[in-house]
Amino acid sequence: MELIKRNYTRVGFILLGSLVYSIGVNVFLIPHKLLSGGVAGISILIQYITGISSGYFVILLNIPIFIIGIKAIDKEFGIMSFIGMSSMSIFLILTKNFHSFYTMNDPLLSCLCGGIITGVGSGIIFKNRASEGGTDIISVILKKKYGMSIGSISFIINTLVVTLGTFVGSLEIAVYTLISMYIKSKVIDKAIEGFDKESAVIVITKKSDKIKEAIHEKLGRGVTYLYGEGTYTGDKKNVIYCILTAKQISEAKKLISEIDDTAVVSIIETTEVQGKGFKEVAF
Repeated sequence: MELIKRNYTRVGFILLGSLVYSIGVNVFLIPHKLLSGGVAGISILIQYITGISSGYFVILLNIPIFIIGIKAIDKEFGIMSFIGMSSMSIFLILTKNFHSFYTMNDPLLSCLCGGIITGVGSGIIFKNRASEGGTDIISVILKKKYGMSIGSISFIINTLVVTLGTFVGSLEIAVYTLISMYIKSKVIDKAIEGFDKESAVIVITKKSDKIKEAIHEKLGRGVTYLYGEGTYTGDKKNVIYCILTAKQISEAKKLISEIDDTAVVSIIETTEVQGKGFKEVAF
């Protein structure tokens, strides 16, 4: 309880994410017999067969996964994920009949909207260092171990779920579901990483001091010197290394060109950046 009190804003966002996800499932996916991913997808499959809300099965299927996974994840993440899983189960039950208020008749548009909305909901939860339980816990464990993105891991796992779904629905429904899941995976990654993603910039120049000062003054970013040596000339020089946002990249290239139009600039997209001066990553 003390942990929850300290993180009441975080818990609020987790509840919001669960609500958004549940609306996306019940309004856009369920009416067209589409699936979601992981445990939720399996629960929806069972709902199609039994007619019982998927929220109940989400709880039942998650219990063994939490028991197995709790040893591999930290206590705080486990508690927040339990809140995410429980709230999602409750909201799936409460919003079960929301499609009666609005139904999108086009299955393609419905799968697109479903992918975006469920992706936003899941992204909010992941962004607050929690999960919906189930295969999300497996995804986080694999991300920590192998450095893979959560969206990519989820997509691989969910493809297996869709394969099972073809036995209940049809090939057309399976394709629509895959489209929805792919969109969801991309939205999740964007929600976690942000749309203004950082990139690593490496500059090889003879005017490192002037470029360093320009980056400090104009962009407000710090730089690090890496010491290099030209293999042909044998000249020793400072190589500039810094992290910039997408918005700052174009301005940095202009500044560098004005100071030294012969400078070699290499821009490398980063998966995530953490540390002093940068936002806290989700995991």
